[in-house]
Amino acid sequence: MANAIRLRILLVGASGVLGRAVAAELGQRHDIVTASRSGADVTMDIADPASVVSAVNQAGPIDAVACAAGGANFRPLDAIAPGDITDSVYGLGLTNKLLGQVNLALAARDTLRDGGSITLIAGILSDTPVVAGSSASMANGALEAFARAAAIELPRGLRINVVSPTVLTESMPSYGPFFRGFEPVTAARAALAYSRSIEGRQTGQIYRVY
Repeated sequence: MANAIRLRILLVGASGVLGRAVAAELGQRHDIVTASRSGADVTMDIADPASVVSAVNQAGPIDAVACAAGGANFRPLDAIAPGDITDSVYGLGLTNKLLGQVNLALAARDTLRDGGSITLIAGILSDTPVVAGSSASMANGALEAFARAAAIELPRGLRINVVSPTVLTESMPSYGPFFRGFEPVTAARAALAYSRSIEGRQTGQIYRVY
């Protein structure tokens, strides 16, 4: 999409730290339709496939979908027992961050205007593991692989990319103990990668903000 064109963008996770920064960055030039579990233009629980499809349909005609949502548990490996997806510590990352965003991409594939784009969120743990971070590493790595594969099959000129930031400055009070020695980036800096994805022409890319 050319930068001069005003786009209509569905932003998932708009109420979070990164989501607010993405809204501030893209809202200067485009129309933002917010989506989250409450207090947004459309209600979406990213872990619920029916909710994802309903929210995307409710958003109406859109040119881009951007996601700034998705959770995963942080737990040491020796504290994780075998289990199915409903009982496992890994369940949150798999159903929320991974499959939630995959379902969002699939719903967007069927509703985006021709030439539209999908931007997902992963993170540095796909490249650089930390103690207790195996769930996030797994979800992030799978998302990156999915986006590269989906990019060669999306119809109608649609594009898909992933933003992969390191820990956010604003999140250090909560996540700092897991990221000792990492240099954080501001949410505003991470949000710039969403502009690269949505306003650029690339597809199948991982925009690393480290």
